Amino acid sequence: MKLLKLAATALAVFAVLGISAAAHAQDKLLNVSYDPTRELYKAYNAGFEASWKHKTGKAIEVQQSHGGSGKQARAVLDGLGADVVTLGIPSDIDALAKAGLVRHDWPTVFPNHSVPYTSTIAFVVRKGNPKGIKDWGDLIKPGVNVVTPSPKSSSGGRWNYLAAWGWAELTQGGKASARNYVAKLYANAPILDSGARGSTVTFVDRGQGDVLIAWENEALLITKSLGAGKYEIVRPSLTIRAEPPIAVVDKNVDEHGTRQIAINYLSGLYTPEGQKIAAENFYRPLYTKGVPKAELAVFPKVKEFTFEKVFGSWDATQKAHFDDGGVFDQIYAKH
Repeated sequence: MKLLKLAATALAVFAVLGISAAAHAQDKLLNVSYDPTRELYKAYNAGFEASWKHKTGKAIEVQQSHGGSGKQARAVLDGLGADVVTLGIPSDIDALAKAGLVRHDWPTVFPNHSVPYTSTIAFVVRKGNPKGIKDWGDLIKPGVNVVTPSPKSSSGGRWNYLAAWGWAELTQGGKASARNYVAKLYANAPILDSGARGSTVTFVDRGQGDVLIAWENEALLITKSLGAGKYEIVRPSLTIRAEPPIAVVDKNVDEHGTRQIAINYLSGLYTPEGQKIAAENFYRPLYTKGVPKAELAVFPKVKEFTFEKVFGSWDATQKAHFDDGGVFDQIYAKH
């Protein structure tokens, strides 16, 4: 299916939502996203711009901003004029909703709770796996240097933390064991970059660390593109299903006159071509119809738990673990 069908498919969504499909007067759209989506949206935007021009006769330029998801959310709160956000973790969009920038029921706007693709958390080690890292327990051994982004600023950092905590809570004896494990893990992580791509640079370009905890898509990018033959992926025995969400920034699109194009843009992520582009950039698609088997072959079955199973509420988890004075601050201040 050609990407030129993207707009037509998304226009059908407008009818369902009761929104006019009239073209807006603006010629730019700003997508504020998190670190590892650079390659995904570079490919998606090019196709979307072409399809919009084909369908409407008008040019549209999709602009991108990338960084740690938490920092990106704060930038939007501080006035960065995002039309849409494609962030790494639901609590970052919840923060925008609390500030009145995004509707409070934003998870209901798009399918699958406004999550168009998923990922998971894996490890990247150097060729030959010299430290013999096989599972989460190996990351707290003496002499193992762990690279991971800060959970204070990075959604990847928070997913890594949550994956580690969940593994320990479910397999090592409960919440007290989880806290003890996570404290030991971060004692082995001397450098916390502000975003996931920064941690990739630290591990790959600067050659620091024995193991990188990473989004699966970032791990696949490293092993297949950035350092083919130099690195290996290790998949832990249990990990978390990472679900990066999307939303229209309602306050901004109403000011910019870009609501229709913003909904069209995000709706296109759910089309067969949008899902194919996600898979090509190592995100697990929701729908596999139309995605070549070769693209799906890079996604082995993994044993996952969901965020809700272990943690329940995003709001409560954000406050307990990642807000100032929370569990992460308490354990990291001791190092």
